[in-house]
Amino acid sequence: MIDFTNLEYLKEGTPRQKDAYSILNELNIFENLEPYSPILAGTIPINIDLPDSDLDIICYVSELNIFYQLIIYRYGQNDQFNIRSKIIDNIETVIANFNYKDFSIEIFGQNIPTTQQNAYKHMMAEYMILNEKGEEFRQQVLYLKSTGYKTEPAFAKLLDLEGDPYLSLLQIHDSQIDI
Repeated sequence: MIDFTNLEYLKEGTPRQKDAYSILNELNIFENLEPYSPILAGTIPINIDLPDSDLDIICYVSELNIFYQLIIYRYGQNDQFNIRSKIIDNIETVIANFNYKDFSIEIFGQNIPTTQQNAYKHMMAEYMILNEKGEEFRQQVLYLKSTGYKTEPAFAKLLDLEGDPYLSLLQIHDSQIDI
């Protein structure tokens, strides 16, 4: 089982994972955001990314205003920088996006421990499913994504899950049921 809370796994990964590791270190993102328990979530850590997939960094933030200002200070000079606050599932959230070299980066902060945030739960459910289903399944996910499917709907289609694919994957994570 990969420890996704430690970026070291990226150094031995795919070429894109190695590039992600370099970029995150160049920007000192994990050092700068260390008080916020950052985790790289999404598709790159579990090798189901497409060339335009972004680096999704989730953070546990209790003081959103301070976090908001820190993100502007540290990353506001980057290309296409944008930051906003919004309510997601009744939770105040800060989302910043910017481009750096060949990557789009999203920094996401909520007052929820990172390992309890939906992005992490989705990734862990997908990681568990990929480990169980194997390389052919991973290739099918990548194919669906290349035709326009988002990640969670691609999993739901391949697994014949009913209803909201995002909620279905959260249920899989929370129940740790076998697929």
